[in-house]
Amino acid sequence: MGQKLTFSRCKAAKDKCAHGFTLIELIVAVTILLILSGMAIPMARVTIKRERERELRHALWEMRDAIDRYKDTADRGGFQTKVGSNGYPPDLDTLVNGVDVGGKKVRFLRRIPIDPMTSGTDWGLRGVQDDPNSDSWNGENVFDVYTKSQGTALDGTKYKDW
Repeated sequence: MGQKLTFSRCKAAKDKCAHGFTLIELIVAVTILLILSGMAIPMARVTIKRERERELRHALWEMRDAIDRYKDTADRGGFQTKVGSNGYPPDLDTLVNGVDVGGKKVRFLRRIPIDPMTSGTDWGLRGVQDDPNSDSWNGENVFDVYTKSQGTALDGTKYKDW
């Protein structure tokens, strides 16, 4: 009378109990894991793409800000610029290497940022005289920068149009 009834997979008290999962339980568990991982992979790709887009926006902002600071300093007469340059830098390297202002070297960029979409530092450049819709640069006066990536952003715009 003092015995309790327990539910187990033991056939008799003398047999060893079999512990583990049945084949059906394993199939159900693997199926659930596959469904969850199938949902996680696209979400991870979107997260990675969103982060690269954020890095691209920051790099473009950083270079455009350096171009604006260069032009502002040139317009205020901080240093001599080439005639016809409209106060814009001749190239991105000038922003990194700097210019002499009152005997001091003034740099506008620490380094040329890496384009997260192309993984290089080869940016598209536009001059004041260039057509805004053109991908060619006349080699003078950096007015604007853009990525050379042909990809499309999450919002549907082309990266090169940013």
